[in-house]
Amino acid sequence: MDTEVPGALRLVATPIGNLNDLSVRVREAFESCTLIACEDTRVTGKLLAHLSLSIKMVSYREENERVKTADLIQAIEQGAQVGLVSDAGFPGISDPGFRLVRECHARSIRVIPIPGPNAAITALAASGLPTHQFTFLGFLPKKSAGVRKVLEQWKACEGSLVFYESKYKIEKTLILLSEVYGNDRFVCLARELTKLHETILSGSLSNVLARFQKGSSKGEFTVVVAPAGYSFEGKS
Repeated sequence: MDTEVPGALRLVATPIGNLNDLSVRVREAFESCTLIACEDTRVTGKLLAHLSLSIKMVSYREENERVKTADLIQAIEQGAQVGLVSDAGFPGISDPGFRLVRECHARSIRVIPIPGPNAAITALAASGLPTHQFTFLGFLPKKSAGVRKVLEQWKACEGSLVFYESKYKIEKTLILLSEVYGNDRFVCLARELTKLHETILSGSLSNVLARFQKGSSKGEFTVVVAPAGYSFEGKS
């Protein structure tokens, strides 16, 4: 029989841009925590200040994830109530967290998810592209050759593809998409979701690329790619 561990891990989803998306459960989760592991203490510090909360924080990012996981597990086993957050969205989804969650389950530590905003799901739901089946690719490789290889690999996928891209690479990635998938493939380009300058462009690659080039390339991007043959007219 598993021995009950006194502490717990709370996975706390935070706003992806609009602080009004903070839920009551997020505040309650934070108030239950004795320690918060966060990607950037400065970002999370501002969020806690917005909620008028003061809770001890520790940095938990890709560079120190392996070492900090062991420290956090030890703290939880000694009774700590740990909250895990990323700078925005759901921790562990294209952000640090997987190793800590895996280790908690391996040690019979309770994991409590506090749902909230997620850019991938938000973009997919608002895209007008098929939502019944999709594959999340996270961030694509940094180099163009790697991006092309991934796109080729998923070219015949029967569901929609969803991935994140930076402002520095987004135009190159859209051009690569048109080269690999053709200008007629339907896509959605979502920028600055939930923020003041939110933009959601959906249509054929040629149409979206032309509209994108007339607008701003600043901000964070989520890209949704429809299966081959899909269009708003055909509704296939």
